[in-house]
Amino acid sequence: MGKILVIRGGAIGDFILTLPAIRLLVEDLPQAEVEIMGYESIIALAQAGGYTKQTRSIEYGALAPFFAKGAPLDDGLSAYFASFSVVVSYLYDPDHHFRDNLQRAGVETLIECSHRVDHQGAPAAEQLARPLEELALLLDESRRSPQLILDDSTQALGDAHLEEEARPWIALHPGSGSPYKNWPLVRWLDVAERLHESHPEARLLISTGEAEDEPVADFLEALQRKGLPHRRANRWPLPVLGAALSRCALYLGHDSGISHLAAAVGTPTITLFGPTMSPVWAPTHAHARVIEHPSGLLSEITAHEVIEAAEGLLGSR
Repeated sequence: MGKILVIRGGAIGDFILTLPAIRLLVEDLPQAEVEIMGYESIIALAQAGGYTKQTRSIEYGALAPFFAKGAPLDDGLSAYFASFSVVVSYLYDPDHHFRDNLQRAGVETLIECSHRVDHQGAPAAEQLARPLEELALLLDESRRSPQLILDDSTQALGDAHLEEEARPWIALHPGSGSPYKNWPLVRWLDVAERLHESHPEARLLISTGEAEDEPVADFLEALQRKGLPHRRANRWPLPVLGAALSRCALYLGHDSGISHLAAAVGTPTITLFGPTMSPVWAPTHAHARVIEHPSGLLSEITAHEVIEAAEGLLGSR
């Protein structure tokens, strides 16, 4: 089948939940060469995980006219798109301008996929893979959970970021892209203290992103003040963060892309859910646990529940 291009924008979690669909293409069409277009910082995960050898940034000025009706198209980019036997697009294209322009560029087979999922439907990974049924590719339950087996060079970088310490690590991601998904930081501090009491040999890896600098600052200061051994993983490249998380004995976080990253690299995870639908968005891995309250309120989840689940997973390790 020649070459296949997968175009995927969206946030970290959106991309990771699309990995099972990409895996279908790679494994069930081994004669095809799969390339991925998206945000460079995110699609780097697919390259480090062996899903593709070729990626291309979606943040490219010449791509903008492809979203305008009848606009002049860049010849080089048109030739690039036309070089693929199949283009699978998850881009938002309500007026079909992108579709029409790809056809003008010479793309013969375009599979249009929704960039969103039904919040009342099946697990997100299943929904995102469903359009590939046009290619007679079906996602069975055994391949529903995203997997990232990172290459040796990326794993080495992850080890270096952990300062090559032999002590066990427990990862916490106390933020997310949406404040309404966040558990109170005072509860996270309680959990951190109690984990340190029961596992004084462990060190905490605190993962934070750009949107979390201000709200997490007090939490980090409290960790320092209480003498809890920790290291901040702040805006690490995603493949490096994934490698570091894969070395952790446990990960705890909210409904966020980093929680999906931790689960994908094989780390036992505990994800706290509030207003979002866990049957759709929660990691589906056997090593993943979800904690939520029937009311849908994160504030109703107690530190005791989280510690109990954490000790259960640490004990199984």
